[in-house]
Amino acid sequence: MSNPSVFVHESSYVDDGAIVGVGTKIWHFCHVMTGAVIGERCNLGQNVVVMGGVRIGNNVKIQNNVSVYEGVELEDDVFCGPSMVFTNVVNPRSHVSRKDEYRKTLVRRGSSIGANATIVCGVTLGEYSFVGAGAVVTKDVLPYALVAGVPARRVGWMCQCGVRLADGGVGSCAACGSTYERRGDGLHRASGPR
Repeated sequence: MSNPSVFVHESSYVDDGAIVGVGTKIWHFCHVMTGAVIGERCNLGQNVVVMGGVRIGNNVKIQNNVSVYEGVELEDDVFCGPSMVFTNVVNPRSHVSRKDEYRKTLVRRGSSIGANATIVCGVTLGEYSFVGAGAVVTKDVLPYALVAGVPARRVGWMCQCGVRLADGGVGSCAACGSTYERRGDGLHRASGPR
């Protein structure tokens, strides 16, 4: 790949047929495969693999030692912590090919996934959700939800700015002033910062 607006460390490989957006940086020992689409202003840390068919939005940060497998889509502004794990098959066997059984995993805009967390395939992480370090996510996560544990369970709510919300999530964020209200089982951002 010879795009001067993209930084690719000399130890990394970007295969022909991969699309990488302006301002993206790909650091040491990475491999971006044919058919992968990576947006603008992304940052791929050391030892990141992006498989063919993966779609990554703009301004996504993927820390060291993360493999983004086929079937995973990361929307804009997603953060993937160091050594977190995506899967794409629920019942893998080395001797059985299950490429036709890959399950889609969707990580919505602004979500953060903590270090060493595991995201089991077939789930959706809602907008601005927050997965705690080491959590194992086995089901969908609501927008703005903070989940932790094995298996992951909702333990609170997070503001769009990344600060934990008090009082069950309803009311104003102490850091930025955004306000939130209940909508069904979830949370809805009613207004932005003051």
